Amino acid sequence: MKWRKLNKWVVSFFAFFMFCGAYTVDANANAEPLIPMGHSIGIQMELEGVYLSSDTMPEKDLWLRMGDRITAINRKKITQVEDVETSLRDAEDHKSTLTIDRQGKEISLELTADSLRQLIPLLKNETEGTGTLTYVDPKTKTYGALGHQIIDSTFDAPPQFKKGAIFLSTIDQIKKSAPGRPGYKISTIINDQKALGSIEKNSLFGIYGDWNTKNAHETHPPIETVNPTELRLGEAELLTTISGTKVETFTIEITEINHENFSFVIKDEALLKQTGGVLQGMSGSPILQHNKFAGAVTHMFVDEPTEGAALSIIKMRKEQ
Repeated sequence: MKWRKLNKWVVSFFAFFMFCGAYTVDANANAEPLIPMGHSIGIQMELEGVYLSSDTMPEKDLWLRMGDRITAINRKKITQVEDVETSLRDAEDHKSTLTIDRQGKEISLELTADSLRQLIPLLKNETEGTGTLTYVDPKTKTYGALGHQIIDSTFDAPPQFKKGAIFLSTIDQIKKSAPGRPGYKISTIINDQKALGSIEKNSLFGIYGDWNTKNAHETHPPIETVNPTELRLGEAELLTTISGTKVETFTIEITEINHENFSFVIKDEALLKQTGGVLQGMSGSPILQHNKFAGAVTHMFVDEPTEGAALSIIKMRKEQ
């Protein structure tokens, strides 16, 4: 069966493994039952340094570039945005030496305190996002989410991070999808002091980490996972959150299967009425078939938002 050509907007990392050719999975590999989730999550990752989030010209003919890392001010090491604010208290009105790392090259610049102050709103030392929790492994007390890699727009690459965590979030509003116009979820972290889990790995097939059983929100019993060879065209179920924190079940139809990847179309009228189709933030939503864990949503088709792409849960779990 031949896969259609994806819209450029949606290709990203999915294209890498979709066109890599056949992939054989041992039918007994990673066969332990998993708990399908579907909760909306907020994602926070602390970066290894302080970076500029956009291009800026703090002084005439002096450009700083998006992705520049601020390493020192007056030879004092900068590791968080607060360090820059602290340095301003000591700078007064005289010039300060700003040291940056630009793609491995160290550059020193002389800036006034006012120029440094202009940089603060543009600085970042964390990456934030939203997505959907895919599964919890009750045996290893670990989780998997998203079904694809986190890419930071500042670097146009996976961010180098020191630590990270996921948090339960509530869906406040939905911006519906329409052909050529992807919709999205507007969500809020409920309590950033109670992490659902840590982020230990940001891989091509999702984010993974240790699950915090004290803040657990499992609402489904563990179920058997489906080997890619066992997937069948036809009806399946999508678990996701589109309002508050409630995980709901919606009807979809698997329309194409290509080794460890498959595509689907949303058939549930209630979901279509509320979302218009697949949304940004829905990545990671579990897909079940015949009460077995089949896979996770990874991408949408921009021109046809009622259709989406998914990854086999066996493949996703294997990466962990």
